[in-house]
Amino acid sequence: MPNTSANITYQSTRADSDDRQTGRARDATKLDLGNLPDLLTVREVADLLRVSPLTIKRWGKRGKLPAIRINSRGDRRYKKESVLWLLGIDPSEIE
Repeated sequence: MPNTSANITYQSTRADSDDRQTGRARDATKLDLGNLPDLLTVREVADLLRVSPLTIKRWGKRGKLPAIRINSRGDRRYKKESVLWLLGIDPSEIE
């Protein structure tokens, strides 16, 4: 006979993970093209373009979306104009 307590635990754990929000969809709705910061993080660009952050990093390595490296850790930032250009939007039309 299967252990029912394990099934109950699994179901409750799964329900908890379904209720938990990652924040990605919520963050993507906050990113309005009219009020973008001048420099965007990997996560912000990924949310805006609806791709993985790893894809953004790969595009940077290939030159499709050049990154600016900041601080001693080498964190990446992307110019707003570059991201808008990738979307096919003229930055002067937004402002």
